[in-house]
Amino acid sequence: MGLHMVVGVPDRAEDEYVEMVRADFAAIGELLDRAGVGPWAEPGRVDVEDAEFEMWGYSGLHAVRRLAVHLAAHGRLPEPLPANESRRASGDPLLRKVYEGLPGERPEPFEHLVHHADHEGYYVPVDFARVITGAPGGALGSSVRLLAETRRIAAALGLPEDLDPDSEEVFEASDAEEPAEEGWQRYGVESYVCLQLIRAAKLSIATGAAIALV
Repeated sequence: MGLHMVVGVPDRAEDEYVEMVRADFAAIGELLDRAGVGPWAEPGRVDVEDAEFEMWGYSGLHAVRRLAVHLAAHGRLPEPLPANESRRASGDPLLRKVYEGLPGERPEPFEHLVHHADHEGYYVPVDFARVITGAPGGALGSSVRLLAETRRIAAALGLPEDLDPDSEEVFEASDAEEPAEEGWQRYGVESYVCLQLIRAAKLSIATGAAIALV
């Protein structure tokens, strides 16, 4: 099963899922209020045509995180992975070191992208510095911070954030047998996922709704 993000409660969701996430959202609102970073309350179903965003599986998210940790550590992007080898990103030595390390006293440059869970949890449109672990549903991040962090990666890639991730141009770069010689097309899968993250974060902020990882 592939990873994707959902903003709000989708119309076709099962009743049991709706009840579960609404209970999580109510508890998250109380948690944020106690932490002094609220208030926030889920507005309900998001009335847009497309509120689900594919992540190119778990490997696509790890590929973007690989770019983030290298950008934070060295101020530059790493060399592209071999074509169709984005699944190898989680084995990158620097990314593994970050995953295995203990949280520092201060938030890290890509805190909400890298230190959130990759399979569960939520992002809410509230600005707070650290990812909250042990929150209802798992890890809790800020979609405000997620947008800022993914925009930083897009800038490093030279990737226009208004580019349609489902366009033929992005698909060709993502599915290429060999990375392009220059531009964001060198990182096709990463660019696709980065665009999806930006779109999800923007929709979350515009509607006030949470992002759920499912």
